Formats: sequence, C-alpha cells, structure tokens
Amino acid sequence: MHFADSFRAARWVRIINLLLQAVLFLSLFAGLNYVAQNHFGRFDLTKSRRYSLSAETRSYLEGLEKPVHLYVTFRDDKESDELAQAYLDLRGLLREFVFVSRNNERAPISVDFVDIFQNPKQAQALGIEQQPNAVIVTAGDRRRVVTIDELYRIKNNKTREAFRGEATLTAAILDVTASGRKKIYFVLGHGEAQPDDVTERGLSQLRDQLRQRNFDLGALDLAHDRKIPEDAALLLIVGPSQPFQRAEEELLRNYLQTRAGRIILMLNPGRLHGLDILLFDWGIIAYDDVIYDPSAAASAESGETLIKTYSPHPITQTLLNNQSYVLIGAARTVAADPGAPMEDGIKVQTLAATTENAWGERGYRLRPPYAYTPGQDLRGNLGILTVAERVKPAKLEFSVPGGRLAVFGTSDLITNNRIATLGNLMLFLNTVNWAADRDVYLSIPARPIERFQLALSTEELDRLRLGLLLIVPGAAALLGLIVYWTRRS
Repeated sequence: MHFADSFRAARWVRIINLLLQAVLFLSLFAGLNYVAQNHFGRFDLTKSRRYSLSAETRSYLEGLEKPVHLYVTFRDDKESDELAQAYLDLRGLLREFVFVSRNNERAPISVDFVDIFQNPKQAQALGIEQQPNAVIVTAGDRRRVVTIDELYRIKNNKTREAFRGEATLTAAILDVTASGRKKIYFVLGHGEAQPDDVTERGLSQLRDQLRQRNFDLGALDLAHDRKIPEDAALLLIVGPSQPFQRAEEELLRNYLQTRAGRIILMLNPGRLHGLDILLFDWGIIAYDDVIYDPSAAASAESGETLIKTYSPHPITQTLLNNQSYVLIGAARTVAADPGAPMEDGIKVQTLAATTENAWGERGYRLRPPYAYTPGQDLRGNLGILTVAERVKPAKLEFSVPGGRLAVFGTSDLITNNRIATLGNLMLFLNTVNWAADRDVYLSIPARPIERFQLALSTEELDRLRLGLLLIVPGAAALLGLIVYWTRRS
C-alpha cells in the first residue's frame, strides 16, 4: 500500500490540519486584539451623553503640559448606596479622562484606586491615609484633594441632583498644573453685594464658581487702600448703592488707562454710581432709567425679564450656540455713548439686549402705571451688557496695551437666587474669562442623575415570572423537539 493511502498518512494529515487551525485561530485572536488595542472607537449612546467628556474638558486635557496622577480612595461599598454610586460615577468618568489624554504623550493622565484600609502602608507612603472617599489630584509636588461633597450638586441639602465630577476634576487638574493663578478683587465700600453673603442677594455661589475655576479672590476698599494692587487681574464692582468718590474714580481710570486694567461693572437702576467720567472715557453710558419689556416672549412666569438678543462675540458665542436665555430682575440701559468723543483704538459693542418692544422708563420715580413716553423714554433693543476694549495703542507717545471694561445694567443676574438660572452663570463667566484674557472656558454642565424604576403590579409581576421561567424555556424546548423529529424522519 502506498504511504499516501495508508492510515498513518491520514492521521498526519489530521494532525497538521488541527495544528493549522490552531495557528490560524491564534493568529486571528492576536490580530483582533492588535486591532482592538490600536484602532478602536467608543460610542456613547445615552440620551444625555452621560459617558462622554465635554469639548471643553477634551481641549484642556489635550493641552496639558504636565503629567497628572489621580489617587482615588473611593471603594465599591455595598453597604452604602451613595458611596457605591459615587464609585461607579467616578470609575466611568476617570476612564474617559485616561482615554482622552492617551494621545498627549507629554502629559498623560493616570489613575490608581487605593484602598486605604486594606493597603495602609501604600496609603501612608502616598500621604493619603487620612483621606477616605476622596480623589487626590497630583502633578509634581502640587496636589489637590477633591471630596465627595464637591462631586455632586445637592438639592434641599439632602438629595443628589446632578453629578458635577467632570467640572470639579477638570478644575482640580488645571489647578495643579497651572504655573500661576490670576487674582480677582471684589471692590467694596459702596454697598456692593458681598462675596461671602449666603443670602439670596449675596454672591457666595459666584465666589465658589470663581474659585472652582482657579481664580484667587480678594477684597479691595479703594477709599482705605488708595491704590489698586499690582496682582489685580480683574476688578468686580457688583451693584454699588453709593457713589464712588472722585479720587476712587481716578484710581479706576488710571488702572484702565495706564495698566491695561480689566473691570466688570454692574450697575443697578435708581442708584448713583459716580463713575460717569470713567464710562464717558470708554464710550459707554448708563442711562438713569428702568427697563420694561411688555413682550410675552420676553417675560418669565415670575414676571421677570428674559434676555434673548445677543451680538456675536466671544462672551456670547456659547449662548448663541446653545440658544440660552438670561433671566434678570430690575435693569437699566447701558449702551454706547453717542456723545462721547471716541478715542482711536477703543471699540464699544452692546452684546445683550431686550426685545425691540422694550422701553427705558425715565419717570420710574413717579407713581405707576408706567407707559412709554415719546421723546422722553428710550425705545427698542435696550442693552443690558455693553463692553469696551482698547484694540490697539492709542495716539500717545508711548505704547499702551489694551484695557477692557464690561458694564452690566443690573447685578441681579449673578446673585445667589438667580446665578444658576438659565444662561446667567454662563454669560457672566464668559465675561470674566474675556476680561481676564482666558482663552479657554469652564462651563461644563453637571450631569443629571438618572434613576430608572420598573413599576409592576403583583399580577403583572406574576405574568412576567411565568413568561421568563416557563414560556421562554418551553418554547426553546419545543423548538428543539421539532428539529429533532424533523432530522430523525
């Protein structure tokens, strides 16, 4: 018998065939893993894009200059629903941070989950043995601790309303990697709103938002200090109820003119401010009126005014893109001053305004009812935010870098009772970023916490149990029997 026709040859053929199949299977397995490791995509199919980082965060991570390491001391605690949920929220979020930063070879982000109770030596070596349920963000010798309270927005002091971990951790990463921090001064002494005031008329929420964005904050009393600090990147004057003295106004004018200063001024109606010369120099006028807008489309259910009209500008672009509105209380008109002898190089622009049906009531000190009076009141799109910027050196013997001045016709939009409403916070933070020369923004929205609940009656639950335990397995068994009898016949 020839060897090719023998059983021995057939056995070798089968062995070689099996070896080839094994090699092909391993090659396929290795190839698929290589493709999955190097060429893969991720898709977030959730309605609220729950598992995707915002474009703002991605931009920050791709531009980092220092590697960042995060130590997470949260555990998957089965005895606490809140800690277990926080662990899940963080794990998914940090996975996205690592994924997005993988292409930034000079500054990747890495994450370690450390159980400080089971690994006390490791925790002690890292200096985090006293930090349970926290995220320690480190870059070089700088670190910042983020606690669980900072990761959630709480409603009524008890209910978690939204997960704001992305904004909090992004701010922490920027904080530890930043080479320096800009300082904002709240100008006080004229009845302005207070940054430490937690009442509805206070600015404590704005203070927290600015700190979250890595601004250092300070207070400035011009009458007492008689100078503006050298490290002042921006001055905030929020709702003065008493006029500035002439010497104080001169300090502010010099700050804008000779130091390329930056000021955000918020003037409420019916209040003297004493800054008319400063505004005149920068081509802005704050009218002594109160805005009334009878349009139904411009009135909220509370009767307050909605601002929907914006001009294209870095400050308003995100509101235009998102079609966001701003809710304000009493406001006065601020606009470009038609009588100001505009200095070469100063550009004035009204960025947010009412509808064309609004009017600025000059006789608001008289008794109501109020109505538009031709020749006396203003009419049309009345500005509530006007900015002036020196876009090139003025005609002076020396070169003067540009200052920036933003004037709001109200301060109500950033008080504690309104700052979280609609686009109020976005508009103001964009104004701060523009005034402080920040090219990037941190308007990362919190992610709503979605809870799904299946409500079934006892009868419906019994039917569901019957279907899962009997009908589905029974149908599979019946189908198997049919196939069996069919093949047998």
